[in-house]
Amino acid sequence: MVLKTFGWSFAVTALGLVAAFLFGGWTAFGIVAILSILEISLSFDNAVVNAGILKKMNAFWQKIFLTVGILIAVFGMRLVFPVVIVAISAQLGPIEAVDLALSDKDRYQELVTDAHPAIAAFGGMFLLMIFLDFIFEDREIKWLAWLERPLAKLGKVDMLSVCIALIILLISAMTFATHAHQHGGTHVDKAETVLLAGIAGLITYMIVGGLSGYFEDKLEEEEQEHEEEEKAAREGKPKSAIALAGKAAFFMFLYLEVLDASFSFDGVIGAFAITNDIVLMALGLGIGAMYVRSLTVYLVRQGTLDDYVYLEHGAHYAIGALAMILLVTIQYEINEIITGLIGVVLIGASFWSSVRRNKRIAEAEGQAGEKTEVSSGV
Repeated sequence: MVLKTFGWSFAVTALGLVAAFLFGGWTAFGIVAILSILEISLSFDNAVVNAGILKKMNAFWQKIFLTVGILIAVFGMRLVFPVVIVAISAQLGPIEAVDLALSDKDRYQELVTDAHPAIAAFGGMFLLMIFLDFIFEDREIKWLAWLERPLAKLGKVDMLSVCIALIILLISAMTFATHAHQHGGTHVDKAETVLLAGIAGLITYMIVGGLSGYFEDKLEEEEQEHEEEEKAAREGKPKSAIALAGKAAFFMFLYLEVLDASFSFDGVIGAFAITNDIVLMALGLGIGAMYVRSLTVYLVRQGTLDDYVYLEHGAHYAIGALAMILLVTIQYEINEIITGLIGVVLIGASFWSSVRRNKRIAEAEGQAGEKTEVSSGV
């Protein structure tokens, strides 16, 4: 079952890591491995969401999502999108950006380094909003309760996450301008770029969130209409139930694609905190995307969602860490291996906490069962 579901992912991993080693030696191998883990970690909750919605769809639409959908996710968001980001920020054509990345790495690196403040501000704000909206929401399950409980209370203040994000952006832009001024004023204009790019990241997050909310509401409406159609058919008043079911499934598909794009986006932006090399980025994110697909299929076929309840928390803390690192790298250089390992450590800690939680629950249930048996015997 595991080999059948994850077979393609294992094959792509082996090919991707070999390609990375041939491309740039052990350093490239390590970066691709970290990017793969990062992508899987950040998209784990995406796979859970996908599985929860996919199980409501018929076999045809499941196949559409897992074929056409994965092509969009892997080739569109993970492979093409990083090139587009570099092309826009460095004011290059997409073909020219790819050609430079492969043929003139020094020039490409120079352009990316020059465009890095804009990329970091845009991505940092997008990721920061994901983290803030998560941490300010009151959740039944809390991983770090001492921190999450008071933050959930603060989250009741309207638009708090937007205000905090904008304050952090202003501090980042002002710090950049001050540093540039102290060093001769050669990059004072970049402070404006940082500010504009950060606002663009915030707007992008709000648009993606708005579209996701729209499709979710539309999906609920379609499901209600479908139930009414089925009820009418049972009462001898046949309607276009099949067409409506298809319409509902189509909205499910659109909703899933918007969600997948948003999750893919944080992986792509997070990758820029680890490397500027689009070849390594494409290999690492492509491997990760294959595992997300396999995990989605596995969860659907098993008919159950994951029991490791803190993994979503760990993934969002990793997003928050990446957001702050990106904003710091506007001004200061941070080793990419350290950047990648922070996310892996947070995910690992949340996984270990989940395992311990499951063990405590199992022990508590076992003790309760023993007490029941003793009571019955008495």
